[in-house]
Amino acid sequence: MSRIGKLPVQIPSGVQVTVDDKTNTVSVKGKLGELKQKVNPNIKVEVKDGELKVSRPNDDKANRSLHGLYRALINNMVKGVSEGFTIKQEMVGVGYRATAQGQLLDIAVGYSHNILIELPSEIKVEVAQEKRANPIITLTSCDKQLLGQVAAKIRSFRAPEPYKGKGIKFVDEVIRRKAGKAASSSK
Repeated sequence: MSRIGKLPVQIPSGVQVTVDDKTNTVSVKGKLGELKQKVNPNIKVEVKDGELKVSRPNDDKANRSLHGLYRALINNMVKGVSEGFTIKQEMVGVGYRATAQGQLLDIAVGYSHNILIELPSEIKVEVAQEKRANPIITLTSCDKQLLGQVAAKIRSFRAPEPYKGKGIKFVDEVIRRKAGKAASSSK
């Protein structure tokens, strides 16, 4: 039995979970929004007594892998509509700046032009820029998958490099640093 899949998902107060058996879709609605997830027909989802249980018909390899996957996806949906998810990214480098106007994020990371990103309406963005500190981009959403995808796209514009650590990195990310030419031994 899947360790993750057999755990029940606790449904907090203020969150409504509905399962449509015809289309095999799980719909979760809470104070921060509404999310839907289509589930594989082999996986059975049922709501009882404030808990959501995910079960599989047999121990085929495909069913075992889907069992834990759908339980984790549904758990992320429940957590997202009740608490939400936040990702913070730090811009390390001289002259690196970011500004946000509504859903438009303007990033300057050393290219000849600024990068403009139109963010989805589900994501809220804030930029904190203080003197003598690196700018920090804060992304907030109820959809964990979309949030991670947008954060990865922003990071890809200038991934951190291993020599000076310049680039866009996650706040809690540790970058493995390399020694430069001066550290090599001479013969």
